[in-house]
Amino acid sequence: MKQYLSLLQEVLNNGTQQPNRTGIDTLSIPGAMMKFDLADGFPAVTTKKLAFKSMVGELVAFLRGADSAEQFRNLGCGFWDQNANENKAWLNNPNRVGRPDYLGRVYGVQWRSWKKHNLVLTGGNADGTKNYKGQIEEIDQVMGALNTIHNDPNNRRIIVNAWRPDEFDQMALPPCHVLYQFLVNVPKREISLCMYQRSCDLFLGVPMNVASAALFLSIVGRLTGYTPRHFTHFLADAHIYVNHLDQIQEQLSRAPRALPKLVFVNDRVPEFHKDGFHPEWIDLIEPMDFALDGYDPHPAIKAPMAV
Repeated sequence: MKQYLSLLQEVLNNGTQQPNRTGIDTLSIPGAMMKFDLADGFPAVTTKKLAFKSMVGELVAFLRGADSAEQFRNLGCGFWDQNANENKAWLNNPNRVGRPDYLGRVYGVQWRSWKKHNLVLTGGNADGTKNYKGQIEEIDQVMGALNTIHNDPNNRRIIVNAWRPDEFDQMALPPCHVLYQFLVNVPKREISLCMYQRSCDLFLGVPMNVASAALFLSIVGRLTGYTPRHFTHFLADAHIYVNHLDQIQEQLSRAPRALPKLVFVNDRVPEFHKDGFHPEWIDLIEPMDFALDGYDPHPAIKAPMAV
């Protein structure tokens, strides 16, 4: 994780202080990249303790298409409580009013039930508006990715996308990690993942985002019979909140330690080579199915989340 620490230092040295929607300024740079080789270990930050169980619970909630903070909490993740219940703009949104814990059509909803509007123009009106008829079809992007990896691994369109401008008013928060693309190396039996993230909270969010993407890649690799290899993280607005500066300095004063190994506990998640292709298991994964072996981080460093 040395490249993560280097990015923190770069933003401290070269970032520009800027305002944003939260009211807490950031030091920001436009555009950065980190690349992790999972053959070297699981990319869990070691200069502070990663909330591994919470991260796993969040990813499992995404994979189940969760739209409620309660669903996240039931899986051991409290990250979404503030976005669901303390974001003033969302609390006043008619799509949220009177629905405690509701998050709307956030990440996992888009991953598992993307709405495709099959509409046909039937005519126009005197005021210039148009009339349509048709129906809505839901697309399961995750299942589509698994099936494409299995049936057409050289495909360069294996993408899971959460960016829906037409549904922003139905979300507590537009997605930060916008797009995931899986890339298969058939001769080497390896699979890699690239992820584009538009807004990157380097202290609180990014270590979780890196670990979550690496876990997503590891799960997909296990279910499809490919060894997870590289995770490449493209960061657009890479920033540090000004009320995290002391915490950043403490983290940078610590020496990184050896990376742990991701363990599939009790082999409950089927492995392609042993059990065949069972993509439906993506719906049955539990947080208890994963652990880190050899994880020896420095103590946790707490900081407030900007909402």
